[in-house]
Amino acid sequence: MPSVMIGKNAQGQLTFYVPKKDLEDVIISIEHDSPDCWGGKLVLGEGDAYYIEPLPAPPSLPITLRAKRAGEED
Repeated sequence: MPSVMIGKNAQGQLTFYVPKKDLEDVIISIEHDSPDCWGGKLVLGEGDAYYIEPLPAPPSLPITLRAKRAGEED
C-alpha cells in the first residue's frame, strides 16, 4: 500500500498524488463524503480507483494516507 497525498488545487478540487509513481490527478468521486465519514473508494479523473480506510470526519488538507488500488486484496 503506497502512501499518497490528498490536497486541493488552485481551483478547489481534491487532488491525489502518489510520489513513488509521480502520479497526480483530480479526485472526481469519493465513496463517503459526509461530516461523519470520509474516504473509501476514490475515483480519479483518468479512471483509476484507489481505496483509503474511511475516516470518522473529513480531514484537514493536505494529508498523507495509505491507499491501495480499488479491488486489491490486503
